[in-house]
Amino acid sequence: MPRKVFVIGVGMTKFEKPGRREGWDYPAMVAESGAAAVEDAGITYADVQEVYAAYVYGDSTSGQRAVYELGMTGVPVVNVNNNCATGSSALWLAARAVTGGLADCVLATGFEKMSPGSLREGWSDRESPLGRHTKAMAGLRGRGTPTAPWMFAAAGQEHMERHGTTAEQFARIAVKNHRHSVHNPYAQFRSEFTLDEVLAAPTVVAPLTRLQSSPTSDGSATAVLAGEDFVDRHGLAGQAVEIVGQAFLTDRDDTFDGSAAALVGAHMTRAAAQHVYEQAGIGPEDVAVIELHDCFSTNELLTYEALGLCAPGEGGRLVDAGQTTYGGTWVVNPSGGLISKGHPLGATGLAQCAELTWQLRGRAGARQVHRAAAPSGVALAHNIGLGGAAVVTAYRPAERS
Repeated sequence: MPRKVFVIGVGMTKFEKPGRREGWDYPAMVAESGAAAVEDAGITYADVQEVYAAYVYGDSTSGQRAVYELGMTGVPVVNVNNNCATGSSALWLAARAVTGGLADCVLATGFEKMSPGSLREGWSDRESPLGRHTKAMAGLRGRGTPTAPWMFAAAGQEHMERHGTTAEQFARIAVKNHRHSVHNPYAQFRSEFTLDEVLAAPTVVAPLTRLQSSPTSDGSATAVLAGEDFVDRHGLAGQAVEIVGQAFLTDRDDTFDGSAAALVGAHMTRAAAQHVYEQAGIGPEDVAVIELHDCFSTNELLTYEALGLCAPGEGGRLVDAGQTTYGGTWVVNPSGGLISKGHPLGATGLAQCAELTWQLRGRAGARQVHRAAAPSGVALAHNIGLGGAAVVTAYRPAERS
């Protein structure tokens, strides 16, 4: 029978513009976030039995080099690369090690040292992992560049044509996330912007402007996971957060059903969310706070629908009704999301875990979602990578589970 798995400690660095912290390399990032997570858990690195290290841009065994800053104990270190879903993929692997009874205490860390500007593929002499996706998208919408904003913009354009969604509705999502980030000391950007400012920012690919697009970032985030016996032995129930549902899906045939939304992962997200709701015995109405993959504002709106927050085509109206911010039914991306907090690819999914752990503990400061810290508090995370992978995770505090 699968064992329960709990997040017992989290830590992260501030996310930074690439190169802003001179000499800040990935081992130093993990030294910071990892030490914070281990301290938060009230353990030592010697208690960790396995490590899953998440990064996209780096040489083989960078995970080992990074966690050697925490200690050299001989534990297995598995390096994970799954595009923008890399951090949550490491979290999923760590959770499976615990639920399967293979380890009692596991560390998942994510980090990225990025280059400024749009994402680029590392190899030109072999098939692109996104080759099928980009060819299909070009057939639907015409070719564009840079690749990631072009694809997510195309999905937004499709939504506008099919459902009457407006550029202003997408822009309001960015307004919200920038406003939320003002209270997050870990966020790369902490400035508010008006709707007019978001719309007037330089266009990347219409309808997306720069202020509706996640930046490249340097940074790291770490989570320590443990089984129920470990939590009991160390007296950690008061701070432990249980993973009550988790699903990891890759592309299926319906990714290529002829819609732009499917090509950027909407069907993967919908299926993963449904699995999680069934595992956890919850529905969207039970969730208080959500950290989701707003790599671009268009994807946040598509994800509202895929997670079941509203019916297909109703995402724009959900935005207009203020249902995804403080005072609404859900608070989505209280951290500022990828758009404002930043998006160091390997760290993103684990930063979501950290934010939701703080929210459920009632320790998120000025950005605290009060319903999350209530006895019925439930949190949901969504992390997606094209090519493709989607990870959805539901959390609930141990003492209220």
